[in-house]
Amino acid sequence: MDYIQITNENIEKEHICCAISNNKDCQVMAKKAWMMERFSDGLTFKKCDVRGKCFIEYIPAEKAWIPIEAEGYMYIDCLWVSGKFKGQGYSNLLLEECIKDSKERGKKGLVVLSSAKKKAFLSDKKYLSYKGFEVCDKAKPDYELMYLPFETSAEKPTFKDWVREPHIEEDGFVLYYASQCPFTAKYVPLLEQVAKNREIPFRTIHFETTEQAQKSPAPFTTFSLFYNGDFITNEILSEKKFETLILELVKES
Repeated sequence: MDYIQITNENIEKEHICCAISNNKDCQVMAKKAWMMERFSDGLTFKKCDVRGKCFIEYIPAEKAWIPIEAEGYMYIDCLWVSGKFKGQGYSNLLLEECIKDSKERGKKGLVVLSSAKKKAFLSDKKYLSYKGFEVCDKAKPDYELMYLPFETSAEKPTFKDWVREPHIEEDGFVLYYASQCPFTAKYVPLLEQVAKNREIPFRTIHFETTEQAQKSPAPFTTFSLFYNGDFITNEILSEKKFETLILELVKES
């Protein structure tokens, strides 16, 4: 299997797997713009030479868009193999490529965000454990930081203190999100419109810099929704799911 690494030189002509569409699509434009701003930080995006979701994205942990302490590690943003490519060993090949690259760059190991219970948009704990990753820190409700050290003496990565119990001091819906995932470009405006139609408080906070993301009140910076101060979900919601969530929360309150 051949790999293609996305760079500033080829990003305009290559598809980015998780958003297969033309370059004028808002999702593709947002994701590619985010990537182009991160390449100088060491962002690496490698995909199998296929037309589909079969890729890995990683970045030095000091520049990762997540509130953690993991100096000297490489952070995996996303490892995604789906559809007809699942079960054929592509995840192993992509992870091995990341390990090889990270060792060549002198990293202490790999770190990735997962969860005790399987969650959308997070790496699967079962697979990571099978590949030798261990839990090194936890945050509520069931986030787990997992790492794969390249040497036994490597210091364990940790969450920033404040995200172990995600909470904010603001009523109504507050959504923190980033363009790291292309789907937010499509769905955030739709959720804003739902809230407007229902005349409910809804504020969005778009992370636009590494520093902003690293100060996030929740571990998952791509999409974290709060309601009346409490963390609700990291799943990028459709209009229908958001409507259902509104009804549930309003009923409870």
